[in-house]
Parts: sequence; structure tokens; C-alpha cells
Amino acid sequence: MKRKVLYFLIGFGIFFSCSQSNNHKTPVNAGDLHSLMQEVTDITVHDIFSPPVASRVYVYSAISSYEVLALQDSSYSSLAGQINGLNPIPRPKDEQVNLLISALYANYLMSKKLIFSEEKIEEWLANWKTDLEKRGLNDSEWKASVEYATEVHQHMVDWANEDNYKETRTMSKHPLSDQAHHWEPTPPAYMAAIEPHWNKIRTFVLDSADQYIPQPPYEFSMEENSPFYKEMMEVYTVVKEVDEEKKEIASFWDCNPYVMNITGHVMFATKKITPGGHWMGITKIAALLDSADLIKSSHAYTKTSIALADGFISCWDEKYRSNLIRPETIINRSIDGDWTPTLQTPPFPEYTSGHSVISTAAANALTDVFGDNFSFVDSTEVKFGLPSREFNSFKEASQEAAISRLYGGIHYRRAIEEGIWQGNKIGDLIRKKLKFRDNQAIATN
Repeated sequence: MKRKVLYFLIGFGIFFSCSQSNNHKTPVNAGDLHSLMQEVTDITVHDIFSPPVASRVYVYSAISSYEVLALQDSSYSSLAGQINGLNPIPRPKDEQVNLLISALYANYLMSKKLIFSEEKIEEWLANWKTDLEKRGLNDSEWKASVEYATEVHQHMVDWANEDNYKETRTMSKHPLSDQAHHWEPTPPAYMAAIEPHWNKIRTFVLDSADQYIPQPPYEFSMEENSPFYKEMMEVYTVVKEVDEEKKEIASFWDCNPYVMNITGHVMFATKKITPGGHWMGITKIAALLDSADLIKSSHAYTKTSIALADGFISCWDEKYRSNLIRPETIINRSIDGDWTPTLQTPPFPEYTSGHSVISTAAANALTDVFGDNFSFVDSTEVKFGLPSREFNSFKEASQEAAISRLYGGIHYRRAIEEGIWQGNKIGDLIRKKLKFRDNQAIATN
């Protein structure tokens, strides 16, 4: 009898041990997501991605992980049916799938597909897997999770492939004009205008790229009492009288990946973060201050990236509609040939201000997630040699980002003000149309 009891206990122990092993799920935390998103930013800087293209990398990667995590947490809702063209992702069939691992792996796969320096993100993956193994990852869990993530990734790739991006790669360059008020290439590189067909990219929440058309720029006129002349002279005077604080603000929000340096006969680029990358950095800072868990952090990255993506589409639609001349060009031509802006002028038309649009939209998204009056220290630019800046809210940061374009001498005031209007409209639309949280599920949990 004692022997039978002993055999039973041994057998039960083996069964219980196997059950624990089969049900084991390796922990994945918000820090894993932060490190991946930071790696994506670092690679977009290394690969010198344009601001619009970088926003596309962020948004598809962020949505990929969020959609998997939403399966794990019933208080969050899928964005399928809410975002243009997005259908529900497939559900896992293997009980050994760890949805948290799958979420980050799906993000990794999408990021890898959209960037150039694949070896850099593969290095991130290797380090992450080693870390997971220290947390108890086993081969069967990893294999099942990767296989499911790959299935989700293919679903997301099929969706992304329909956004017209590939088609825009072969479209014509922006034609130069002989009209006095139209954009012209600017020094020192005199680059062609980037992404003139970005308004053809499928929007995410916007009904169309031209859903929010701002008031047009002031009518071009060199009459001294005309609104255009006055705002041109404002830029000229602001730069001539700019103090150290305004220079610091302009530099902090420069975010121009196309800055060129000339030494003798050699021209080389200074690699900088994009405006979208700066706001994804702020998202990370806010999530860490909030001690946000994995799903809330994913929510923040996803909502912010959608605001950035639609912001660039909306702004670029207006840029190539108005095709307005930059301050540097008209001031050098008509007022002062030796005048140079505080910042290097980026290679695309002036109106509206892209940083004003996307910063305002992103600030709206982050306020929705973390609340208003959210104080933070923005250290995003420290790695690029600039000091941190403190803000009492996301809105305050976005307002400084917007006015920095005047201090930098690269935008007229109207482009900034109308850009803020566009950004607020996009932010309001995202708030109204996208339901991330399931309020009923929250109430019952």
C-alpha cells in the first residue's frame, strides 16, 4: 500500500511538473519594447531615413506588436476595422505560444523589413533572445511564438503592401518652377525635394490626405505692407537678433537628417534623429516615468506613431499643393544675399511646418494616454550633443517645437500656426475614431 502511494505521489509530481513546464510563459516586459523601439530609431538615423519614411517604419512596427498584445489583454481593443484597410490578425493555434514574445517578434520582423541595416536589428534580436533564455525561455515556447509572429507578420505585410509606398518609389521628381513664389532647392546641397508624392500613401485614420486643408499661405508679394513681406521680414529679423536661448531651442528641435557639412571640397552628412524619432523618444520617456506596463507602452507607441504617420501625409499634401518658397531663398534673392538661417533649410517646400503638424498631433496622442500636465525631462537629443530640456506637458513641448522653426529661420509664422491647426485636427480625429481601451472590459476586471 505504501509503495502504491509512493508511486502515485511520484507520478503526480511528474505530471504536475510537466503541466507547469507546458504552461510556463517567459516574462516579457515594457523594457524589451523600449529597447526595440530605440533600436529602430537608431537604425533610421544610421540609414538616414527621411522624416515621412521613418514615420512609416514606426507605425507598421508599432501596430504589429499592439495587435498581438490586444489578444492578451481583454481591456484593449484591436484596431482592425478602425484603421484604414486593417483586418483582424490570425489567432494562435498552439497553446505554447507566448503572445508577449510573439508581439515583439512581429514588431522585429516588420522593422527588419522596412529598414536597410538588417544586421543591426538582428543583433538586437540575438541579445534579446539571450536575455529571455536567462528568464527561462525554452525551445518549444520560442519556436511556437516565432511561428505565430511570422504568421501575423505576413498578415501585416500584406496590409502594408497596399499603401502605395512601392508605387511612389517610381513616380516623377518634383518639377522646378519659374514662378517667383515657388520652392527652389536650398544650400548647401541643393537637394531635390523629398517625397513629393507622399500624399498618395494610404492614410491610417484620416479619410484622405486632404481631409484637413489649412488656410493657404499669404499671397506672394514683395510690397512692404503686404502680409507675406511682413512675415518674411519677421524671419529675417528674428534670425539676426536670435539669442542663445532661442538658438538652443532651434537646435534641440532641428531633427533634420539631411544636414550637410562642407570642408574644403568635401561634403558629408551629419546624422540626426527625425522629428518622428524625437517624439517616439518622448514616448519612451513618458512610459518610463509612468511605470507603464508592456501593453500600455505599446498603446502609447502605437497611438503616437499613427498621429505621426497621418500628420506627415496631411502636411506633405499641403507642402506640394502650395509649393511655397523658403525664407532663405527669397531673403537671399531680395533682401540680403549674406543672410543665413540659424538652422539648415530642409529639402522640401515651406508650407506648412512639418514639425508643427506632427508635434501637435503627437502631443495630443500622448496626452490621451498619459494625461495633461505631465511633466518630463526630454533627454532625446543628449546622444546628439544637446542638453536636456524640461516641459510641464506634451502640449508645451509641441508648442516649443513649433516656434523653433521661426527661431531657426526655416519657416514663416503662418506655416507654424496653420501647422498647429492641422496637428490639432488630426489629434482630435484620432481621439474620436480610435478605441484602444474597452471600457466595459475595464469595468468588469
